[in-house]
Amino acid sequence: MSDRTHAYEFDVDRYLVREGAEVDLSTWATNENEGLNKAIGREVTADFNDRLEAAQELLWAEDHHKVLLVLQATDTGGKDGTIRHVFDGVNPQGVRVASFKKPTPDEMAHDYLWRVHRRTPSTGEMVIFNRSHYEDVLVVRVHGYVPEDQWRRRYRHIREFENLLADEGTTIVKFYLHISKAEQKERLQARLDEPEKNWKFSTGDLAEREHWDAYQAAFTDMLAETSTEKAPWYVIPADRKWFRNLLISRIIVNKLEGLDMAYPPPEDGLGDIVIN
Repeated sequence: MSDRTHAYEFDVDRYLVREGAEVDLSTWATNENEGLNKAIGREVTADFNDRLEAAQELLWAEDHHKVLLVLQATDTGGKDGTIRHVFDGVNPQGVRVASFKKPTPDEMAHDYLWRVHRRTPSTGEMVIFNRSHYEDVLVVRVHGYVPEDQWRRRYRHIREFENLLADEGTTIVKFYLHISKAEQKERLQARLDEPEKNWKFSTGDLAEREHWDAYQAAFTDMLAETSTEKAPWYVIPADRKWFRNLLISRIIVNKLEGLDMAYPPPEDGLGDIVIN
């Protein structure tokens, strides 16, 4: 750990949703900075990026652990930006991003977890879910695609599914990127005002924004019902993109460095080899 990183230690567990805890998202800040400014925050994040790169290489080399990272957020919440900045520099051979969009007809013909289980990590891999199985208790709920008793049962399904993965050796960490409605407005407006961002804008985003309160209620229940010791949720203040990146980097590095990984032992007799 560099002196700079050590100088800015803070308790990441205060962003953790404890298993069984009541959740009120209105009490969770969206613009936290832990007393840092952007310049220092980016320097500290760069240190964590270096540590993440080293830890991910070790994960791949050891080929024993599996790591699943879940990103959920409302529209413009910053999932793509998180992936770009937090995982800059990691070896793409051992990191995979899985994005979950509208189900295909084949996926719709199976249970809702079928397409998800197929994309979980194998040993040595780190997989990032950009959206996830949680869409089936979020957008499905808000738009009434299935009855309430059906989507409510899914909280239990998801807890059991994640317990299965954890029991079979997968380390699971889930991040809810928490932004304010005002910040979402600014980000949507920027997509309209800046020509190079026009491709990101969809009129459908405005329709979804009309359901802001319903989504906040759905995210609240998601966090309360499915944050467990084996698969915890962290509520990430995401109005400040640089702090979002710093906090997520730090949590992931802490998890990876806590796995007590080691490089595989070398073959016997390597010291006697002479390459002509």
